[in-house]
Amino acid sequence: MRQRTDRDDETGIRVRGARLIGAATVLALAAAGCNSGEKQATSEVGVSAPTGLGSFYGQQLSWKGCGGGFQCTTAKVPLDYSKPSGQKIGIALIRLPARDKSERIGSLFINPGGPGGSGVGFVRQAAEAFGSDLRKRFDIVGFDPRGVGQSDPVHCNTGPQLDAFFAADSSPDDQKETAAFAADSKEFAQNCGAKAASELPYVGTVNAARDIDVLRAAVGDKKLTYYGASYGTYLGAFYAQQFPGNVRALALDGAVDPTTSSTGLLVEQAKGFETAFRAFANDCVKKPNCPLGTSTDAAMTKLASFLAQTDKKPLSNTRDTRQVTEALAVMGIASALYLKENWPVLRQGLAQAFQKSDGTLLLTLADQMVERHPDGSYSNQTDANMAVNCVDKPNPASAKAYGQAAAEAKRVAPHFGPFVVWGGLPCVYWPVQTKTRPTPVTAKGAKPILVIGTLRDPATPYKWAQNLASQLSSGVLLTLDGDGHTAYLQGNPCITRATDDYLLNADPPKPGTICR
Repeated sequence: MRQRTDRDDETGIRVRGARLIGAATVLALAAAGCNSGEKQATSEVGVSAPTGLGSFYGQQLSWKGCGGGFQCTTAKVPLDYSKPSGQKIGIALIRLPARDKSERIGSLFINPGGPGGSGVGFVRQAAEAFGSDLRKRFDIVGFDPRGVGQSDPVHCNTGPQLDAFFAADSSPDDQKETAAFAADSKEFAQNCGAKAASELPYVGTVNAARDIDVLRAAVGDKKLTYYGASYGTYLGAFYAQQFPGNVRALALDGAVDPTTSSTGLLVEQAKGFETAFRAFANDCVKKPNCPLGTSTDAAMTKLASFLAQTDKKPLSNTRDTRQVTEALAVMGIASALYLKENWPVLRQGLAQAFQKSDGTLLLTLADQMVERHPDGSYSNQTDANMAVNCVDKPNPASAKAYGQAAAEAKRVAPHFGPFVVWGGLPCVYWPVQTKTRPTPVTAKGAKPILVIGTLRDPATPYKWAQNLASQLSSGVLLTLDGDGHTAYLQGNPCITRATDDYLLNADPPKPGTICR
């Protein structure tokens, strides 16, 4: 069944709202700033708040109509929670009010992933796709995390600068190519240091999770009800770690394992894309005129040959003047793997590339992934994605260390590994670094937390969902035996029913439930 949030863009490609993730990196979980034992005070309006934050927790939001039945507002939070009387920033929110005020439970907060994904944009597009019972009893609330979208966004690079970065050879074959990509990555980091230095220390997940608790109180909810996809699972898990007593129901879909290192996470994600492409290839070779041939192994070999050829001679493109380099071709392929309904588009794109050296469709898929607009501008997703990832976990000290991780990734994921790992290289040169090591998230004392994993998820491998569910003291694992990134909102009745029932009643499905 077609996912209910899908829509066609101008190219006819299916765009899935819950598919928000960085071009090469996913996210990171920092244990820094965990204050679950922080003393509580009561704000002037009776809302429980950490000491010194009463004015934020008790703020009165001014909701105004913003079209289509939606209401919008901006909440204030401190830039630095250790200095609540200092600089303040705005967090943009949108909501679609519950249909039945008499049976309203509260707010269902949504984070679609990234880091860098706009919850405001996602909810405006997809709020009606949530089940009728959820729409009846919850305000569907989206927010742009700090540094993202309309919430004091991080802006580092111009459209042409990002075009150059994404087209650069991010699978270097020798020292000269490695040095060239290192220079590109250093420039990316320096641009952020020059244009967003005051924000960079504070955009990480630790502060974004604290913002959610302010938002929960500001909308009048005693406990948090939340759906997070991809990076949103990490954000939600970290919220539970800091505020276990404030959890009502958290559905974490397409989970990320918080214990992995920054490069270890990229290696595992590369393996996920490798698994997903093999599933695509296995499906393709069973169909007539598959451009990859007639066997899965032959398809994998043909992909390797195609990428090697594109590395030497980029493809043409009929949309604009850009050449479709090997890096852009891989990005386009990876983008299509997020949603199984884009597999026919990927078959067509590969056929055009193989037969005509035309990379137009692959480029269109790549642009969709990084939110490049037809006029050559970008959303701030890429800048925000890198800003959050680079401050959330310790980074290797040199390009050489990235090269070692890339070599391991190439061994276990030969077609995607180097591209995924090298894509995080700007973090080596980032102006802000952390020394806090990744640790398990237990959220001890929290009510049951639902973790959803998809067996052949390209971007968040299934074993991450297993790991997160086992780390959480109250984690319950729900599995989709399927393809694509995340499970909920794909239309699988079993997943939809189990997730909706949990969000409505805070009663999770039986542990180990598998939906096929």
